[in-house]
Amino acid sequence: MIQGCGAIYHREVLILQRRFWRMLASMAVSPLLYLLAFGYAMGDRVMVAGYTYTEFLIPGLVAMTSMTQAYGIASEINISRFYWHIFEEFQAAPINDVAYVLGEVLAGITRSFISVIVILGLGFIFGVSLGYYSIWFWLPVLLNSFVFSSLAVGIAMLVKSHSDQAMVNNFIITPMAFLGGTFFPIDRLPPVAQKILFFLPLTHASKAIRGAAFEHHANLYSCLLLALTGALFFFIAIHCVNRAKD
Repeated sequence: MIQGCGAIYHREVLILQRRFWRMLASMAVSPLLYLLAFGYAMGDRVMVAGYTYTEFLIPGLVAMTSMTQAYGIASEINISRFYWHIFEEFQAAPINDVAYVLGEVLAGITRSFISVIVILGLGFIFGVSLGYYSIWFWLPVLLNSFVFSSLAVGIAMLVKSHSDQAMVNNFIITPMAFLGGTFFPIDRLPPVAQKILFFLPLTHASKAIRGAAFEHHANLYSCLLLALTGALFFFIAIHCVNRAKD
């Protein structure tokens, strides 16, 4: 299984290496626009929980971008399935479902970590320095990446076209990116909305990452929920891969 997982991961890393500088630039565009639009617009003039809005925004962007980049592995899987028929070759190879899912999930986590480093670099340019060096900061980042990489593999096995993939993004990923505590604290919303947003994984990722960045310790309850959600999505992804072979 380790060799099979390594082969899948190695393929994705080779693709990442070929597109590295283009992907790095694309990873920086959206966070930079958010920092320019919201950071300079509100910046030091707006305080949230005792921190400037820019300081509040950076951990939220880390949570959001780690989600979108980890989930972005779904697009790579779809391209390999629909155009290159790589998935059929994996079926013929001695690679089991667990190894395939694990390799793709690790690739999504790698993309996610690179994007987080880009955001932290942008934050340094904007003069924001928070608790990024603690393991408690990187643990929820890892768990958030694991959740959405696993979700990406499962969704990629279910969709039948790129339009289906775009529909999933529009109805799940994009709303979550804006409503998961990224740009504003959800405790300022009505109680009913808070209860609904409680079920979004990104809400707990934002809370844990922001807590680690501000207070140097993550919310363990949120980390536990992320770990359980990631494990559930991982096993669902294995089931979806098995069904996609039929």
